[in-house]
Amino acid sequence: MSPLADRHGRTFPYLRLSLTEACNFRCGYCLPDGWRAEGGAGFLTLEEIRRLVGAFAAAGMWKIRLTGGEPTLRRDLTDIIATVAATPGVRRVAMTTNGALLARHLPRWQAAGLTALNVSIDSLDAGRFRRITGHDRHGELLEGIERALAAGLESLKLNAVLLRGLNDDELPAWLDYVRTRALSVRFIELMRTGDNGDCFDRHHLRIDLWEEQLREAGWTLRPRVPGAGPAREYAHPEYAGTIGLIAPYGRDFCAGCNRLRVTARGELRLCLFGEFGVSLRPLLQADDQREALIGRVQELLAGKAASHALHAGRTGLTPHLASIGG
Repeated sequence: MSPLADRHGRTFPYLRLSLTEACNFRCGYCLPDGWRAEGGAGFLTLEEIRRLVGAFAAAGMWKIRLTGGEPTLRRDLTDIIATVAATPGVRRVAMTTNGALLARHLPRWQAAGLTALNVSIDSLDAGRFRRITGHDRHGELLEGIERALAAGLESLKLNAVLLRGLNDDELPAWLDYVRTRALSVRFIELMRTGDNGDCFDRHHLRIDLWEEQLREAGWTLRPRVPGAGPAREYAHPEYAGTIGLIAPYGRDFCAGCNRLRVTARGELRLCLFGEFGVSLRPLLQADDQREALIGRVQELLAGKAASHALHAGRTGLTPHLASIGG
């Protein structure tokens, strides 16, 4: 079967699948007041996830990232990982987490088939971390990261949202951190969502300044590898780790888009900041619906826009990143 593709010549080997909208952190740029449950349909079941991932893999997707909210809040997470990992065609099973449960549960997640991990940590300073996330679990998180380093995962990345006035002076500390640790730290430019306008106005900072500092310090841009996300990855011969920069407001950011998103309730989103979503759930109720599901996704891809509309101030359906997993 031909890989999923849109009318702009982009192909899609990568699915970001949200498992829940719930999150146990209260990050100021996402859920400052914490997560509140809403009514409506429940989150996708294990069987629905099996059918969804099986169909996407049959259509050429080989990288599946489990996101949230916070995916580790799913009690059946280990079973989900094992189900995804056992799907023919899937070569990488990744997860993005706030790391609160990492030190306790990583061995069984890895045994189930987890191969790649992204951990969100917005500051190396415990006090700043508490201010940004609303939680005092910095030490546990750092311990979990060290265990992940020792576990030999195919990929370990740390995500830090760049926030003016909160953590925008930490580049030297992060460079020191990656000097001896073979992982990637990715700095993400704060994105405006439907609910975070005030936070965005206070703390948004273009990431270009840090890119200039890296180049001046001898860091060089690495080639983009197949299936990679949108980060521009920099390396330096004197450092074990790398630095990635994600600049959603940068020129041609969407030209290399290679992923689709499905929400925790089974809605396909063609773009993180798209204006519409389409429920796939009616096509996840029986194994013999696979061809119809693939056909529906191919049909919808014909309407995928060339770019998001953040520059025009349009944030689409996304109220906050926990609602779709970033």
